Amino acid sequence: MARKVLVTGGAGFVGCNLVDRLLAANNQVTIFDSFSRAGSECNLEWLERRHTDRELTVLRGDVRDADAVDGAAFDVDVVYHLAGQVAVTTSVVDPRTDFEVNALGTLNVLEAARRSVRRPVVVFTSTNKVYGTMDDLELVEDTTRYTFRDLPFGISEHRALDFHSPYGCSKGTADQYVRDYSRIYDLPTVVFRMSCIYGPRQFGTEDQGWLANFMIAAVTGRPITIFGDGKQVRDVLFIDDLVRALQLAVDHIERTAGSVYNIGGGPMNTVSVWAEFRKVLACLHGDDLAVGHEPRRPGDQRCYVSDIRKAERTMGWRPEVDVVTGVRRLWEWVAAHEHLFATAVPAAASTG
Repeated sequence: MARKVLVTGGAGFVGCNLVDRLLAANNQVTIFDSFSRAGSECNLEWLERRHTDRELTVLRGDVRDADAVDGAAFDVDVVYHLAGQVAVTTSVVDPRTDFEVNALGTLNVLEAARRSVRRPVVVFTSTNKVYGTMDDLELVEDTTRYTFRDLPFGISEHRALDFHSPYGCSKGTADQYVRDYSRIYDLPTVVFRMSCIYGPRQFGTEDQGWLANFMIAAVTGRPITIFGDGKQVRDVLFIDDLVRALQLAVDHIERTAGSVYNIGGGPMNTVSVWAEFRKVLACLHGDDLAVGHEPRRPGDQRCYVSDIRKAERTMGWRPEVDVVTGVRRLWEWVAAHEHLFATAVPAAASTG
């Protein structure tokens, strides 16, 4: 069924891939984006080339502007709220902007949806950072990674919230507002607490998008810095699987409304950020890469793996693209588009 859809942050990495899929299914799509994110202009050009005959509207605006958000959401069936400040490090340097974009911006989206003539479904992309560092959980350390001792399926939605860093606080605030608007105003909302998402159209930087960031550094010859010991483990999810989950949440809103889901690659799709991924990248690039090392950054989780069983029970969703396949697909895109990274991505490449 074709819908009128608003995607805030629709020119970003996740946004443009979602918009591409929505347009291919003949939905009427409006992108609301400030175009402040590296690569967003390139992503919009890509969408416009692919969908010359589709109903795509582009609004250049900021989610902090309540009136602009009201206008964008006035007559839509679905709002995918993806716009946000995405970096922990940036939030530490400028916590006010981080709060205004993530918390106030989300409140503006919710209020616009509440006043909309259609009372649209609102799907919000939150983060695993709402669980904090999780230092209370016992880990097993081996030569290449950390593993949860007692959580074979990973972190579930029952885990207590523990906001850590201004970013964790602002996204956590937004997360809880989205959830509560379903209870208080009967607005159909869904929260995705996401792990590491990767794939084509991702202009990864030091602060966000570490898989793409390392690959971009490899093809452009930029330096890489590892924060911590490199054994930090993340479950990684290919972008196509996330887009499918976002669509399923709306398709099954009678079951998903008011719910929170941990969305990631799950236990079957994990990798440590350097102790293991270094060899993968060396095979793709053809050479081992020299790196610098810095201490572990505040708020960094030594291990995070999403328990994704709730999404499978409720929506019938589970990842279909394994790490090996997904990483190669991202590498092929990065290697074929080296020209995009000369200006679109700052010359800093690090993660932790």
